Amino acid sequence: MALSAVGAGRDRGHDRGVFSSLLWTGVDLFMGFVLGPILRRVDLSVRREIVRRLTPRTLFLMPTVSIISGTTGWFLAVQLGYTALDWPAYWWVAAALILVTLMTIQGLGFLTPVNVYVCLQLQKPEPDMGKISSWMRWYFYAVALQGLMQVAIIVVMTRFRAGI
Repeated sequence: MALSAVGAGRDRGHDRGVFSSLLWTGVDLFMGFVLGPILRRVDLSVRREIVRRLTPRTLFLMPTVSIISGTTGWFLAVQLGYTALDWPAYWWVAAALILVTLMTIQGLGFLTPVNVYVCLQLQKPEPDMGKISSWMRWYFYAVALQGLMQVAIIVVMTRFRAGI
């Protein structure tokens, strides 16, 4: 993806970065604000089936989209000359890099393993609801932090678009 972002020219690389970032943010918001509240209110057997079928798809989708977004964003910033800016304008580039790095690490290092753990627990005949509840409490806070960082990255990207 990075090579295609560099070799495809500015417009295609820009489009891939923007679309993958929109997909990342859109899926996060949909899962958090639409699907999350629904799952909390349905019967455990229904929740099991949804999670059992949804988790394998998100295990492929979310890491891929997050890595593509960050990679294409970096190469686009290099192409547009943002990485050569002086301080304090470079702060916006640093903020974007920090936010994308934190979101990717949090997603790959915490959210994805918790999803796998909960999915595996729910597939057992007698899932340990105490463990699931404990992990989901931490998961809730991590997703809330992820949402705040998503909003912050939108602010940073808007600043790039409006001009640094």
